[in-house]
Amino acid sequence: MTRFPPKRLLPLAAPLLLAGCDSSILTPDVETEITEIRSGQYRLDRNHATLLWKVDHLGFSTFVGRFNDFDASLDFDPENLAHSSLEVVVNTAGLDVNIPEFEEELRGDNWFNVEAFPQAVYRTTSFSEAIDGNTFVFNGELTFMGTTAPVALEIDFHGGGRNFLTRSYTVGFSARANFQRSTFGLDRFVSFGIGDDIELEIHVEFMDTGGESRPVQP
Repeated sequence: MTRFPPKRLLPLAAPLLLAGCDSSILTPDVETEITEIRSGQYRLDRNHATLLWKVDHLGFSTFVGRFNDFDASLDFDPENLAHSSLEVVVNTAGLDVNIPEFEEELRGDNWFNVEAFPQAVYRTTSFSEAIDGNTFVFNGELTFMGTTAPVALEIDFHGGGRNFLTRSYTVGFSARANFQRSTFGLDRFVSFGIGDDIELEIHVEFMDTGGESRPVQP
């Protein structure tokens, strides 16, 4: 009979234990009213973070890529959103289009030139407007390929509560932003059918740092 060490039994037993639990015990008590969310310093849960970019391809389709290596810090004040701020740092070499050969081309100096410009940085600068109870627009600046330009960020708040898996107080957001790549000097093939307009789509969870301010370190 095969014997498993206790440490190896835990991963095998965990699904059975969870299956036998009352789902109401495991489901986080998520608060969806933004004014009820805990204020403070938050760090990105990088295991639950997605950053997509989209561009028109010859009018036939939308080409979708992503960045797999980025980090962010959030200073969140739900009672006064004008006092909230977000900083995102993206390591551009972590781009992913699911085509390894093309990824290497995109990293080169004809496109993203990641050797010369290894990071893109986005920082909010001010609160712009509330669209509805859980959707807000922030003004910000994107520094990309040596150029800094204003980019607005529309954020949808999903909820906050204690995550029983991480034991951390967690808030969830999705966001959208649009800009023209030619503004940042990334203008190759703009005249030949590759779109100039870039759409960013972001899905993230942030974990409370317990009051500790932690600098972004990708």
